[in-house]
Amino acid sequence: MSSPKASLPVIRRLPRYFRYITELKSIGKTRVSSSQLAEIMGSTPSQVRQDFNCFGGFGQQGIGYSVELLHSEIEHLLFPNDHITAILVGAGSLGATIANFVLHEADSVKLNAIFDNNINLVGKTLHNIKILNADTIVEYCQEHKPDLIIACIPKDAAEKFAPTLSATGVKGVWNFSHYDFSIYDKSLIVENVHLRDSLMALSYRINHADEE
Repeated sequence: MSSPKASLPVIRRLPRYFRYITELKSIGKTRVSSSQLAEIMGSTPSQVRQDFNCFGGFGQQGIGYSVELLHSEIEHLLFPNDHITAILVGAGSLGATIANFVLHEADSVKLNAIFDNNINLVGKTLHNIKILNADTIVEYCQEHKPDLIIACIPKDAAEKFAPTLSATGVKGVWNFSHYDFSIYDKSLIVENVHLRDSLMALSYRINHADEE
């Protein structure tokens, strides 16, 4: 399959396609049409076909798509190297929750280390992983070369951490802080997760439901 030339909105839809297709596969569904996928996705059949055409297309007109093939191809697009390696920075309550998710729900991400600058946490374990001193992150990354950093630290700590992050050589950041690391280093691929923004958007929609 050719290298993807998809726009960011199309890329953001891929995980949803993968989630729904995984569900179809789990119940023994062997084929699915663009109309059926569009109904699940809340889009249109033409949108589904356009999205898949960004990656060479996966089906034949009038026959639909093989669920097994879709699952395999999209999984390869999302995780071409079987898994990506990660370290987590910030072992507080949010970090503990995200670490638990990665370890038990994100099969294609391998969490190898956890770091914190709180001396009361360093040396303890979180989900059976020893918490290391944040001062050793660069040294660790230079030796083990993880693909990404999961940042679960406050905004002020994240801003101070930015120069260190750039020195690690990681390719990307799954960022739960309120500081955008790409401002400091534009070469980083950053996925910002703003829980507060999402909650406020939901609040707006609930309170203005009659206007939608």
